[in-house]
Order: sequence, then C-alpha cells, then structure tokens
Amino acid sequence: MKMKSRWALALWFLVSWSSSVARSPYQAVLQHSRVRGRQQGPNVCAMQQLRGGDKKYFANCKQWYHRKICNRPTVVTYECCPGYEKIPGERGCPAALPLVNIYNTVGAVGASTTKMYADRAQLREEIEGPGSFTFFAPSNRAWAALPTEILDALVSNVNIELLNALHYHMIDRRLTSEELRHGSSFPSMYQDFPVHVHHYSNGIVTVNCARLIKPDQHATNGIVHVVDRVITAVSNNVQALIDADDELETLRTAIAAAGLSGVLEGEGQYTVFAPTDEAFRKIPRETLSRILGDPASLRDLLNYHILKNLRCAESIVSGAPMETLQGAVLEVGCDGDRLTVNGKAAVVKKDQLGTNGVVHYVDELLIPDSAKTLLELAESSNVATATRMFAEAGLSPRLKGSEPLTALAPLDEAFGGGRLSGDARKVMSDHIVKERLSSQSLYHNQELETLSGVKLRVLVYRNNLCIENTCLAAHDKTGRYGTLLTVDKVLTPPAGTLMDVLKADERFGVLVGAIQRAGMTELLNRPGALTFFAPTDAAFDAMPQAEVDELMRNGRQLSALLKYHLGEGLVVSGGVGSHTRIQPLLGDKLELAARNSTVFVNRVPVAHADLMATNGVVHGVDRIVKPLPPKADPEQADGPPGALGPSSSSSTSSLRSESGSFRNDDLFQKVIQSRSSRTMNTAQ
Repeated sequence: MKMKSRWALALWFLVSWSSSVARSPYQAVLQHSRVRGRQQGPNVCAMQQLRGGDKKYFANCKQWYHRKICNRPTVVTYECCPGYEKIPGERGCPAALPLVNIYNTVGAVGASTTKMYADRAQLREEIEGPGSFTFFAPSNRAWAALPTEILDALVSNVNIELLNALHYHMIDRRLTSEELRHGSSFPSMYQDFPVHVHHYSNGIVTVNCARLIKPDQHATNGIVHVVDRVITAVSNNVQALIDADDELETLRTAIAAAGLSGVLEGEGQYTVFAPTDEAFRKIPRETLSRILGDPASLRDLLNYHILKNLRCAESIVSGAPMETLQGAVLEVGCDGDRLTVNGKAAVVKKDQLGTNGVVHYVDELLIPDSAKTLLELAESSNVATATRMFAEAGLSPRLKGSEPLTALAPLDEAFGGGRLSGDARKVMSDHIVKERLSSQSLYHNQELETLSGVKLRVLVYRNNLCIENTCLAAHDKTGRYGTLLTVDKVLTPPAGTLMDVLKADERFGVLVGAIQRAGMTELLNRPGALTFFAPTDAAFDAMPQAEVDELMRNGRQLSALLKYHLGEGLVVSGGVGSHTRIQPLLGDKLELAARNSTVFVNRVPVAHADLMATNGVVHGVDRIVKPLPPKADPEQADGPPGALGPSSSSSTSSLRSESGSFRNDDLFQKVIQSRSSRTMNTAQ
C-alpha cells in the first residue's frame, strides 16, 4: 500500500512539474494555454476550437491573437488541463485525476470505442495488468472515420487483425510527449513495426501523421495519447509508394529520367507533393515537352515538389515558407481541412506515409522559376502589360529561347494608359539586356547593352538600385536562361547630352538662352555625371521681367545661379531618400527629399523628373532654387526657443535671398559665396 502511494505521488509530481515547466514545443503551447485559462480557476487550459467543427488545439501565441487556425475563425473554450478534473462547487479543476490502468484511462478520455475494441480483441487483460506501455488510442471519431470495408475487415477476425491493429498502436515502454522527439521512431508491439513520431515547433505532435489531440493521459501501467485517426503499419519508402500508384505514371517516368529514384529510396525525411497525371495534362504541351526534354529544368521541377523535411498535414495550422530540394521555397498552408500550396488548394490526397517521408498528391504542376523561360517568368509575374507589349513588339521568340538575356519589365501602373508613344519595338527592345544578370552582381556605373544597341548605366544608391531612370521594384526572378527584373517605370535611355536634352524640350527655351549667355554650353556637353535642377520657362515667368532682364545682362550672376542648380553626380528620383544631399558646382549642399512620389530640392518640387542624358540627368523645376535659411543650433543659441543663433553674413544673405529679390547685381553672388567653401575664381 505504501509503495502504491509513493508511486502515485511520483506520478502526480511528474504531471505537475511537466505542466509548469515549458520544455518541448508541445509543453510550451500547453503552458501558454494554462496561462490563458488561469482566470477560470486552477489547472484550466484555454482551447481554440474551429468554429462549426470539433477540432481543438492548445493554441500558440500567434494563433491566440489571430483567432484563426487554418484560415478559419476559432472560438475559445476552457477545459481541465491534462491530468486534472473538476469538483462540484469549486472553481477550475483543482483535483488530480485518479490514476487507473490503461484500460480504464482509455474509456475516461474520449476513446471509449478503443476500449470496446480492446474487449473484442481480448486485449483488456494485457492493458489492465502489469507493465509499462504507451498507447496511442484512436478517438471515437477516428474509428467512425474509417471506411466501412476496412472496419469490417478488422472486426470480422478479432483475434488476429483487430488485435494486430491495436498492438500497432502500442509501445512496450512509457513515453511522454517530452520523449516523443521529432523524427524519432519506436518499435510497436506488432512485430516491432516502427511508429514514426514528429514533434513540430508549433507544438503539434504526430504519430504516423495522426495528431495527438489529448497527450499525456497518465495511467498506473503506462500512458495514453489520444490520436485523431487509426494508424497503419508503414513498410514502403516514398519511391515505392509512387511506383505502386497508377495515378502517378507520368511522375514515375519523370523521376526516372531525372535520376531521382535513388534519392526517394534512400534515407531521409522528405515531403513529396506528387503531381498526378491530371496535373501534367493541364500544362501546355509545348511547355511540358520543353521541360521534359531538358534534364536541368526537369530536375529543378521535380526537386521543387520535394521539401527537405517531413510535414504531415496535421502539422500545418497556418501558412509558412518551406525550403525545397530545388533551393526555392513553397508557401505551404491550410484552409480548413484542405492543405494548400502557394495559396491554392491543390492537394487532393494527404499523408501517404513512407519509411523516409510522406506523399501528398497535387492536381497542379508546380513549376519553379528556374525551369521557366523569360516569357514564362513574365507571364507569372505582376507585369501583364509589359508581357503583352513584348509580344506586340514581336519579341516573344527571343524571350522564349535559350539566349542569355535580362528583361526589365515595368509594373503595370508604369504604363499609364497601357500604350507607348513612338516605335514600340524599339522601346521594348531597350528593356532587354544582352546578358543574364542578377541585381546582386550589378555595380555603380556599370554599362549594359540592350537588344537595340543602346547603352544603359547602373546607378547604385543607399536606398535603391536603378538602371537609368527606372529602379527595381521586386526581387529578381531567375529563369532557365534569363533573369526578369521588375522595375517601377518605363525606361527612357539617354537622349544626347544635357544640352541636347534641354534644346529638344520646349519647356526650357529661356534656360537654353541663359546657358549660352553664361558661357556654359561646353560644360553641359562634356562627358561626366551631373544632376541639373533645370528652371523651366514657367520658373522664369514667375520672376518680375525686370529682374529677369537684369539677370540676363550679368554673366557672373547668371553663371552663379545656374551652377547652384547643377549638382555633382547623377541622382535620379528613385535614388532620393530621406536627408539626401548633393553638392552643387557652386554653393552649399542642396537638400533633397521625396514625398508622395514627388522629389523636392531645397523645398522646391520637381515638376519634370528623370530626363536622362549621356552625361547626367535633368529635373525640371517651375521655381528658381534658392539656399535654405540656416537651421538653429541649440548648443549655440543663447536666446529664447526658436532663435537662429549668432548672426552671420551667410545667414543674412540666405534670408534675403529667400525673399526672391535680384535687384542688387551682387546679391545672389554674395549668397553663393557666403555658403560655399570655394571662391568664384576656383569655381570658374
């Protein structure tokens, strides 16, 4: 009697300690449920139940706040934590469950059908008697879900088939959820056939892909884990499962052609999304023939269907990226009871378990980017307009071939009305580069050549990577032979020098004359990289005519004004981030900013951005750009809050120049000189 009391006390301590210390993923989730349920009383666990169904989960933190499992809403219920029971009239679940043998425990934890079949199979004496067993007991619903013909076959010969089936659910030792480690296997009591355990990071524990729905139900002679299905012995590897199914004939042929049979016959823990013959028939014949005839594409295609880890369907409670043997990832999720791949409910049969993995059947072929042509990459991306225009320009054959190319595909919204002005073939040819590139290999000032022979410059900024006026808008897509770079604008190659660009644009008529008067034509024609915030005719029209006339008569003042609008280096609008600065040819730094897709220079909005030239870029402004007033220095200011600090000639000049007066011939020149570290003679 004393020994029994000590044994019961030891078991009670084990249950209490394991429920209060979160160690395994399941224990961590159980602890979270205990914390969420503690306001209901001691030893109460909060459960999440799928609305309209009977599935319940000890929810992890993410599921608790989202109130969704498998994309379905949940309701919160409160139950006694494992090992505890209610006492009438008291809050919560204050009493530890009395320890009884496995036979009686099975009946008390919602597996009464298993108890009934244990009687029929004459297993009762064994699970009532001495020993230390682990019993994975199917729930009542698990037995009810068995096909009638299978259940009839089991119970018609109770002394053999049913007893063997129940023994396969038993292990001849006590194993708590803590000891059911991921990827482990244990010999069952049916001819030592192994049962395969997976203990996932989200707290889900499975045995032969059946989920433990009530783990750790302790008994005097072992432990019971209630599972959600009847499990069967596993004897074949994944390749043997595929070989035996008539629905997978095309897949078998493809695996053999790619030389992957050995992988799926060897050791490992794989998940195979096996495309059925119907899945292969859905693919255009031209595409399928190309892939099947190309060993590299075929191998990538098949490896893209194989995960590096074994994932039973019951372990998926939300979407997550999972790495494949091909190296890319699949987004594997669930929608209710349906398993999804890349957002589609393509899985038509789940959990065909093998000794080295699990097979889920899919009715859609999953084609990785690495097995696609450039045209196929474009067709599967958010660049429908660009794809159509490549086709209308007669460039589809180039994009479907094996030539190493890089396509710069603008987003749909970049096209505005969806049409191009001018020669569409020339414009779209400018968007195809004559080599296979990746964004990671591009560098500043790198020169690229397009199909039309145009040279493009790569521009690397702190916040962006651009090619001429257009910048990357998405990650690379690397195909079999080429790369697709999604960009934010329709590309405009350089159209001559800065001076050529200005002369060709009627908005800069006054400016062109001013440049010639200031003797700066050669500067704007020479090779280099300049950013010109070019005043439009509207900018000059906004000034009093007398001031414009006076400015045009003073070559030095006019030169100073224009050089303050010319920045060193090439900065397109996509390269402007927060607190971007650029050094003008004369004067203090210009401050650039971008708000709501508009670039500002010294608070003046750019009206016409990214007019590309071979030696720089033109940004048209409808106001003259002037120096900003100096900012207050709180460490030097002695006056009241808001004071600008000690006065100086530069700050005075800045404030005066902000007023817009050009009546004094030397005023703007003084402003420039006072805010520049260089003299006028050096600048000229």
